[in-house]
Amino acid sequence: MRTVAIVNQKGGCGKTTVSINLASALAELGKKVLLVDMDPQSHCAVGLAVPEEQIEQSIYDVLISRSRNEPIRLTEILWQIGENLELAPASIDLAAFEQQMAGISDRETCLKTVLDEVQEEYDFAVVDCPPAVSLLTFNALRSSTDVIVPVETGYFALHGLSKQLETLGILCKRCQQHVAVRVLASMYDIRTKMAREILAELRSHFGDRMYKTVVNFNTRIKEASSFGQPINEYDPASKGQQDFRLLAQEVVGSEERPQVKSKRLVDSLADQLEAIGTSANELLKSAKPAVMAAPPKQPEPVLATQVVVTSEPVAPPQPAVATVGKAVEARAESTEQIDAKLANYYGVSQIQDAVVFVTLYPRAQSVEIAGDFNNWQPAGTPMQRVGDSGVWQAKMKLPNGIYRYRLVVDGQWQQDPYNERSEMNPYGDYNSVLEVK
Repeated sequence: MRTVAIVNQKGGCGKTTVSINLASALAELGKKVLLVDMDPQSHCAVGLAVPEEQIEQSIYDVLISRSRNEPIRLTEILWQIGENLELAPASIDLAAFEQQMAGISDRETCLKTVLDEVQEEYDFAVVDCPPAVSLLTFNALRSSTDVIVPVETGYFALHGLSKQLETLGILCKRCQQHVAVRVLASMYDIRTKMAREILAELRSHFGDRMYKTVVNFNTRIKEASSFGQPINEYDPASKGQQDFRLLAQEVVGSEERPQVKSKRLVDSLADQLEAIGTSANELLKSAKPAVMAAPPKQPEPVLATQVVVTSEPVAPPQPAVATVGKAVEARAESTEQIDAKLANYYGVSQIQDAVVFVTLYPRAQSVEIAGDFNNWQPAGTPMQRVGDSGVWQAKMKLPNGIYRYRLVVDGQWQQDPYNERSEMNPYGDYNSVLEVK
């Protein structure tokens, strides 16, 4: 069994979201998965619609039961979430775990002992850690074969990453097992220039210590959590589900690094963290001048009606959304201002009396739109290149309704990468979806 700890001492970086949806995606791949909530806030139970009042015993009871000579088996507290997914829920009692275990030997390996007993029953254990460096977090690290550090692609999150890795490095000097540590870019908003620059810097500095998969900012994931469902159940065709499916495949496919019989085996985790932490500090210095500039204000949306394509410059769209809102009067802006904002925001939105599509393909020779509004004929709706920036745009007037479409880039059909709403078509691919209200 591989044990994957989701660790970051910074709150709000999406640890629980990653834990729930990664566990569910692994289960969907046919893996037997145990999700362990080590956060006293018990958000895994909330995110999977497990009623708090019905949780009679939690992982806390299992962890401390041996110190009281009244061992409780893990199977006694588990909740069946899906065919291949079970949850070991948390409770507020976990907040007192460190105090309760004070002075008890092997208190740092309580979770490892519990998981070792069930290692033949599961393929993966995913551990959601609390947003703090504590005995609970160290228990998770001591039991882990893999550590994922989710990082929001923002400047202050980047600053937190360098501090996080420094702290983890100190803790893990005492770890004697081989652990693979990798950074995961999460809550990534592709529409903003700042996020794109930080992601590029992360990839440049961390290389193979970072997952290729990026978890994009996605409103459907938040909706899924509010309904107590993982994204693969709530919206199987969403971009969020695609992200976590790819992440699960990458986690499953990652080969275990060869064990080295030397002192480096003892310090392997600390060494990795030190290397990543050094890169984070270098990245922080190089990224600060670029990302601290204030982003341009978002334009106000306006309502769209009837179908027409134009190559004239349009006012800048607000960040990509699948549902178009009520009409507002658009401000007059210069061509320079428009081009500057188009360089930061891509997707589909409403400008004046039309729907505007904006995308970025610097190397493309042609970009067209094919959808049910033009009988799926891409030649009828070409997008126009904006200067030499690689930005392409098209403007249409569409009546109210729901539309499916795809982009055709140099003859290759694909979904719109800047529209988070999509659905599977009869050919096994994904159409992007736009709703005009």
